[in-house]
Amino acid sequence: MKNSIFIIVFLGTLFTPLSAQEKTNFSLEDIFKNGTFAAKGASSFDVLNDGISYAVLTSPGKDDWKLSRVNLATGKDTQEIFTSVGVPTKIFPESYTFSKDENYLIVTTVSEKIYRHSSKSLAYVVDIKLRTITQIGSEKIMYPTLSPDNKSVAFVKENNLYIFDISTGNIQAITSDGKRNQIINGGVDWVYEEEFSMSQGFEWSPDSRHIAFFRFDESKVKEFSMTMFGGLYPSEEKWKYPKAGEDNSVVDVYIYSVQKNKSSRCNFPSGDQYFPRLKWTNEPGILSIQHLNRLQNEWTLFFGNADNGLIWEILSEKNAKFIDINDNLNFIKNKNCFVYTSEKNGYNHIYLYDYKDKSGTSKSVQEMRITNGNWDVLNINGIDEKAGIIYYTSSEISATEDHFYSIHFDGKKKTHLTPQIGNHTIALGKGNQYYTDITSTINTPNRFILKKIGSNWHRDLELNTDLIDKLSKYNFGSTEFGKMAVRAGDTLNYYIMKPWNFDASKKYPVLMYVYGGPGANTVRNSYGGRNYLWHQLLTESGYLVVSVDGRGTGHRGEQFAKSTYLQLGKLELEDQTDAAKWLGEQSWVDASRIGIWGWSFGGYMSSNCLAKSSTVFKTAIAVAPVTNWRYYDNIYTERYMRTPKENGDGYDQNSPINFVAGIKGNFLLIHGTGDDNVHFQNSIEMVNAMIKAGVKYDSEYYPNRNHGIGDRAAQYHLYRRMTDYLLEKL
Repeated sequence: MKNSIFIIVFLGTLFTPLSAQEKTNFSLEDIFKNGTFAAKGASSFDVLNDGISYAVLTSPGKDDWKLSRVNLATGKDTQEIFTSVGVPTKIFPESYTFSKDENYLIVTTVSEKIYRHSSKSLAYVVDIKLRTITQIGSEKIMYPTLSPDNKSVAFVKENNLYIFDISTGNIQAITSDGKRNQIINGGVDWVYEEEFSMSQGFEWSPDSRHIAFFRFDESKVKEFSMTMFGGLYPSEEKWKYPKAGEDNSVVDVYIYSVQKNKSSRCNFPSGDQYFPRLKWTNEPGILSIQHLNRLQNEWTLFFGNADNGLIWEILSEKNAKFIDINDNLNFIKNKNCFVYTSEKNGYNHIYLYDYKDKSGTSKSVQEMRITNGNWDVLNINGIDEKAGIIYYTSSEISATEDHFYSIHFDGKKKTHLTPQIGNHTIALGKGNQYYTDITSTINTPNRFILKKIGSNWHRDLELNTDLIDKLSKYNFGSTEFGKMAVRAGDTLNYYIMKPWNFDASKKYPVLMYVYGGPGANTVRNSYGGRNYLWHQLLTESGYLVVSVDGRGTGHRGEQFAKSTYLQLGKLELEDQTDAAKWLGEQSWVDASRIGIWGWSFGGYMSSNCLAKSSTVFKTAIAVAPVTNWRYYDNIYTERYMRTPKENGDGYDQNSPINFVAGIKGNFLLIHGTGDDNVHFQNSIEMVNAMIKAGVKYDSEYYPNRNHGIGDRAAQYHLYRRMTDYLLEKL
């Protein structure tokens, strides 16, 4: 749902100091089987146009559903929006989206996953006033999207783009050449979906006269195959997966005219390039198109004319390393300007750009930086255009916490809206009046609080007080944050989780938890879910659990985040090794028993640590690791490493598969065989290399499971395996 004050549900715990006699032990079953520490969430708010109410979906009876308008401040029903009682078509929504004027709904049900983020569903148009429900076609479709004038629905089916006429029920094909693993119209390929965080590949113009859409030609992209087990004869899944240095899809941007029933191609020259975002401006018929070169160090914002496909450059930026893509581009109504974020001055900040360009020829521009300081803006959460106020989250307080601010277009009157300690996940509702603050610390579960801008008013949605009371009876230890210096002169953020009965006169084994990938932090003063619970279980067994955010992680400016460019794994390994050595020097640490574990990039890091620093690390667990960057997708890998042809040494000198001979300690390698992201190939080839080198290892695989190994049975088995391994080996 768009413009939602959303709620996320986590598992949760809280540390409350109590005497030893009052505390009891807990188990792996409590975490993964019994739901002992399940936290309560709160309903998702789809904020309505009035800005003071939201929609709630309920079931008044079998096979029926109802949408009600509820007052944000009181939480009480004020009006029935729609009920399916008496309507012949019987469905129950898995999701719904309002039209702009809130007279229609798009409802989806019986959804079927495709990749990690995309899916197809049966879809319906609900006319709220006429109380009718009409199916869009007869098969499952993707991305059903109402036109702003409520006359049509655009959607994708079998790689082609269509328009459904609501009044007649007619379906018009916009494209006809779509074919699996060859041509995609209106969607994106696997690597765009994974690395540019997008799946829908089309967008209606605000006046409903045009649809901008992508056309992907995947024909030259090599296929990756994966065996799926379960039947008498296993099946093979195949999809296009461009690995580092390999051919990409050829992507074109088209604009379809509804009136002319004709598509025009935007006249970009052919070549290796990416189009990570499309967005219509507030000028009729003018589309904004973000463009990246293949190395992702040159970004350009183009405008395109919907009538003829002509494009012209508005703004460009070059970087010596790379440029990250985000969703912070916002066009201001009734003005020829937009707000966006850039790292051009070393930290990610907000800029107001007045392009004064309607014809495509004027070069008169004016740009102003709105925020300033040695910290990063993380997200633009909303803009109040009438008041000239921008709402955003940033790392100004600390890289370990996100906080919410407002600031005026002129850069003045900055207000800190969440001064309370801890992390704040913000969902700003339509109208910029109310927002949900999901706040937590590493030792306290999420609190869901509805707040009002410019007021001390708030409504507690869910504080998880029952869970707090329950958890006070268990052996949860404390978590301490700090900073340590490393060889490069940088200071690194870390946390240490200690047993509740920690005794500084004793020596403890240490398990380090690492992710370490570009821009991603684990040292966060926010509640962490299953890993946090499991780490607390390990402290109960007498371990210290430590996490360190090394160079290359985020929220500390461009220099720190991009220091690992062209050498992924090198500086990160140095920092984890230095941190382990520092820990080994503490009087309360057993330096001979330091282990490390991680998942995905963290599995890559833990593998590297044991392969290259086996004198420091005794044990490592790697879950779904990249073991050779040549095996991973090109958008992610080339952003940080360039191509293997340009930077072969950078690839080879920092991939653990090439250094297995250095593994001296205990190594547990875990992977799902159905991982479409970090392929099982990574672990298979790592095992092959260890066999050839005569290296001992342990392994566990999970049939058909994807990158998250997410089903309950597999998760319990996975964490039990890791627990037993650590108790035995560390």
